[in-house]
Amino acid sequence: MTTTSSPVWLFDLDNTLHDASHAIFPAISANMNTYIARVLGDGTTPAAQELVDATRTGYWKRYGATLLGMIRHHHVDPADFLRRTHDIGAFQDLVRTERGLSRLLRRLPGRKILLTNAPTAYSTGLVKHIGLQRHFAHHIAIEDMRVHGQLRPKPSKLMLRRLLRRHGLAPGRCILVEDTLVNLKHAKQLGLRTVWVTQYLRYGDPIGKAPLPRMVKRPAWVDVKVKSVLRLPATMNRLRRQD
Repeated sequence: MTTTSSPVWLFDLDNTLHDASHAIFPAISANMNTYIARVLGDGTTPAAQELVDATRTGYWKRYGATLLGMIRHHHVDPADFLRRTHDIGAFQDLVRTERGLSRLLRRLPGRKILLTNAPTAYSTGLVKHIGLQRHFAHHIAIEDMRVHGQLRPKPSKLMLRRLLRRHGLAPGRCILVEDTLVNLKHAKQLGLRTVWVTQYLRYGDPIGKAPLPRMVKRPAWVDVKVKSVLRLPATMNRLRRQD
């Protein structure tokens, strides 16, 4: 690719650049259960786990993120929610990654942007722990995903459109690298190219009770399906911009 046609890579973080399903997601999920049970409780007794699970899954399906439902229906403070649910202690015993990620990001042509629904403090600390921070021109966390003052995290097309305008990017120049299919679907509808990373996927719901089928076919809105981001250089011919 020439410099003028080099892509802009939008990388997700959790379950894309590291194995969040191993220990980090279970820790965050436990914190989220505790938080939501308290909010849904009667002020003395936390809500039952069945109600917590139903609430989390329902809001996730309806809004794309449990947090949005908690804000809309229970008026929680998003900063408090994000801080408490992502308070998981030191990363040392929790993080699993592949070797060669830094070399991969250095090798890929074009600019890289981190685009994560995780909060800033957590995602900044994690990226530094993995040693990838120098490879990203921009770090866009959930707190940065606001449209007209309202949080609009992935898969919001309004947020993606605003992001593209802010950075002066044509959709066809951008490649979203993600583990979450609905995020890829909405990005594809805007004209972005899409890469689905599958190796860390274990569940099809946010509460870890709906295992994914072993073989999930590549949907029409996914340009490239890879097990690992380390396979991205081998996919460049399929991801080249179509002018």
